[in-house]
Amino acid sequence: MPNIQNWFAVTEKQQHLLKYIGDIVDRQPLAVQETDETNGFNEELVSELRTSGYPSFAVPSDLGGQDLSLTELLLCQERIAQVDAPTALAIGWHMITVLDLTRNNTWDSTTFTALCKSIVEQGAFVNRAETEAATGSPTRGGKPESRATKTIQGYVLNGRKTFTSLSPALDYFIVSAREETTDAIFEFLIPKGTPGLVIDYTWNMLGMRGTASHDLVFNDVLVPLESHVYTRPDQVNPGKINPYLLSIPACYLGIALAARQEAITFAAQYQPNSLTHPIIQLPNIQQSMGQIELELSVARHYMYAVAARWEQDDATHPDNHAFVSSDLAAVKSFAVNTAISVVDKAMRIVGVHSLAMSHPLQRMYRDVRFGLHNPPMDDVTLRKLAQRAIEEHK
Repeated sequence: MPNIQNWFAVTEKQQHLLKYIGDIVDRQPLAVQETDETNGFNEELVSELRTSGYPSFAVPSDLGGQDLSLTELLLCQERIAQVDAPTALAIGWHMITVLDLTRNNTWDSTTFTALCKSIVEQGAFVNRAETEAATGSPTRGGKPESRATKTIQGYVLNGRKTFTSLSPALDYFIVSAREETTDAIFEFLIPKGTPGLVIDYTWNMLGMRGTASHDLVFNDVLVPLESHVYTRPDQVNPGKINPYLLSIPACYLGIALAARQEAITFAAQYQPNSLTHPIIQLPNIQQSMGQIELELSVARHYMYAVAARWEQDDATHPDNHAFVSSDLAAVKSFAVNTAISVVDKAMRIVGVHSLAMSHPLQRMYRDVRFGLHNPPMDDVTLRKLAQRAIEEHK
């Protein structure tokens, strides 16, 4: 019988990717626990993924990368998250960023090529520094209060960004700021080590502690004019959605898969002295396990089906994207809520043991709820689905 991890790896390349990533992450369970307990960062796993070339998988093949498809991205991210969800979520933002830059092709080709060369040759990581405390999530229309002032030497940047995931390992930051004279929103590519650019180690959350999503502070940071890589249009094109954000629900389904395995392992081994067999043979335990299988199967089939539909439409009918985009958001909402339900059922099977601080299920319980606060939010998703239904009726 095929392993549940491999159900959606249907090509030889996909199967090789899963084994390749699995061989790396499966060496990390103790480091994951230590990272959570110390509110640290799994430097060992991030370093291994860097050395393995994983950051370059998102780079186009003509620039030395692997042209990772959407489905392949989900397979890899789901697999990493089964062992270390915070690292999967954090490194996923690098993958999302590079794949999105490739798709939209909004940067000067020389700048993008140089960034990709650094990713391929040095294993460089990049992420966007977008969110600010005063503006909330950029997905809800918040505009940065960070400022960029043009001078003869270049631009001087001042501001603070929150939720800069993977910050200790990032080699480049894509920082958004409002240009002083035009009030337009500029994006700047800034390498680590730039004078005045500082990571403020503020991240101390209940869950996803290992994402290292600290604040990024820039005080009178002088960058050359060519660091200005993009000016956002006043009216954002609603068709320019980022399908690679499906990496987020893939991470949470990875947590659910890990919780499922913990529950099965426990039920197969635990035998109280009141029974002559392990509790896995009890009807109520099998009922709960069946519900876990059903929920996980539906959520994963939905995610991979939408990814496949997107890839098919991208190649043949790109006009259909407006319709499928609602499903991209729906997958995230459905997957996260499914993952929360699966972790809860797994903990009910394991019982009070799952609440011990040494047990991985209590960490999964804390991590999985973070998905409710990753974009897009449930209310936005439901509104998009309602609008689609209304438009179809018209």
